[in-house]
Order: sequence, then structure tokens, then C-alpha cells
Amino acid sequence: MTRTLFLTALLAAPACARDWRTADRSSAKIAPAPSAEPRAVVQVYAARTVRWRGWFAVHTWIAVKEKDASSYEVLQVVGWRLRRGLNPVVDEPGEPDRLWYGERPELVCDLRGEPAETAIPKIRKAAAAYPYTDSYRAWPGPNSNTFTSFVLRSTPELRAVLPPNAIGRDWLVRGRLCGRSESGTGVQLSLLGLLGLTVGAREGLEVQFLGLCFGVDLLRPALKLPLVGRLGMRPAAP
Repeated sequence: MTRTLFLTALLAAPACARDWRTADRSSAKIAPAPSAEPRAVVQVYAARTVRWRGWFAVHTWIAVKEKDASSYEVLQVVGWRLRRGLNPVVDEPGEPDRLWYGERPELVCDLRGEPAETAIPKIRKAAAAYPYTDSYRAWPGPNSNTFTSFVLRSTPELRAVLPPNAIGRDWLVRGRLCGRSESGTGVQLSLLGLLGLTVGAREGLEVQFLGLCFGVDLLRPALKLPLVGRLGMRPAAP
């Protein structure tokens, strides 16, 4: 296991090499332009986080566009806002697929049309109800991935699963020890995101140890490993 973690750390190393202050924050050109897609859109993204944390984890966020809207809104938790006395939950207009300080985002979920229209009010309601607006910890949570996971669990239409290196996603809110899995297709046991077990049709089998995820996806064959994330087929679409 030690050798595996060392090799995966080497693969993740480029995420730490950039200076975040001068890093690219332009669009990755993944999301459809509002003028080209009149339907409602919900997308979930993940990208390597900045500085040393990029070795271990990704940052996740949610982008929504109402039907016939001319722009997207981006919902996420940003830890530095809390240190400045601000609400860490951000809901503001913006590019849905911006590079996260030089790191190209991965599209985790893409929902459009009537299902997206149904999901958007639930996403907004969950974001407003997020219970950790006064707390942020990079490890084991609650953090930005805890927020995204909380919204996913509150929005069954998304049926999405965050990458295994989204540290904080396994923090079940309000001290719960068990609950539905992110996709809503299984169950999860978790002790503050440190130790746990998840079994679900879309998650496969996952074991959490000290905030790290080890698992296997049987529906879309892939290994789930710390640091690197998912190795194998991409997750099934919602």
C-alpha cells in the first residue's frame, strides 16, 4: 500500500507546481454556451485543488442555468471566505467550467432539460440549508466537497458520485453515522469521514480509511484510489 500511495503521489505532483496567484482561470470550454443551449442545465465539476492540497484532493462545485437564461450561476464553498468573516457558501454568476487556478476541471455530472429544471430548485434549497457555514476543514471535513456532496444527496435527479479523491465528501452532516449514498442508489456508513463503508449501484464498493477512499466500481469497471482518483471506465451518465 505504501508503494501504491507513493506512485500515485508522483502522478498528482504537477497539481502543486503552479503559483495560484498567477494561474489561469479561463473557461475550459466544456459547458455549452447559453445561446447554444436554451434548456436548463446542471453540471458538477471537480478539479485539483491548489498548492500542497492538490497532491491529495480535488475541489468540486455545481453550475446551474435556468431555462432560457443568458448566464450560469456557480455554487460552491470557498474556505478562505470564512477566514475573512464571510459566508463560505458562494452562489454567484460565473463561468461554469473555469480552470481551478490552472487545473482543468473534470465534468462529473451533466443534466439538461426537464430533469435539470426539476433539480435546480432543490439545489438552491440544499445550498441555503447547508449546515456548516461557520466551519471549514480541509481534512477530513466539512469542506467544499462536503457541500457538493450534501447538495447531491438532496437532489435525487443528479444521481452523481464525486471522485474518490474529493476528500470531505464522506462527511455525513449533523453527526450522522449512516445515510443514503451520494447517488441515492445505496447506503453509507461513516464516522466523521474518517472510517466508513459505502455500497451502491453507482458507487460500487468503497472503503474509507482516514479520509482516503479505496474501492471498485462494478457497474462501470474501475478502481478508486486515493490521490489519483478513478482508474478505469468513466462513471455512468445520470
